[in-house]
Amino acid sequence: MKIVAFGGSNSTQSINKHLATYAAGLFENAEVEVLDLNDFAMPLFSVDLEKEIGQHELAKAFLNKIKSADFLVVSLAENNANYSAAFKNVFDWSSRIMKEVFQQKPMLLMATSPGARGGASVLEIANNALPRYGAQIKATFSLPAFNANFDLEKNQITNTELDKELKDIIKSCINS
Repeated sequence: MKIVAFGGSNSTQSINKHLATYAAGLFENAEVEVLDLNDFAMPLFSVDLEKEIGQHELAKAFLNKIKSADFLVVSLAENNANYSAAFKNVFDWSSRIMKEVFQQKPMLLMATSPGARGGASVLEIANNALPRYGAQIKATFSLPAFNANFDLEKNQITNTELDKELKDIIKSCINS
């Protein structure tokens, strides 16, 4: 099984990319490819620019990465209670090529933040919206207080209850 994972942020220190990488690594016997949204940096989407340059090659490349996956692990950054501009821009360019950006791939949808809500607002928005764009969301997971619950050096969740919750979610995703 091939897992494609990414954090919905263009931060080089993205806590969501760390969480997505960790979660993807929990799938047994899987080939994991972790994407960096910086590899898909495009000009800010507008219909005027789209008319001028057409479909962006990086959006096509992103869609091809999604196509190559058997399962998606996505952890979205929350900026002002919504998607990050980096994720939204990749999503906007890609959806102009193919409305079903996520191509009916099963997905573990996650979010984390330094705060106690763990990206709950963006997780709720995405859980409601992404299925309209081909996401088969199998489960969601929120990791609150990232800095208190995740060890960056070991790249793992340190809170045993939250770690068990994520591992149980992944087992249920595999079995569904």
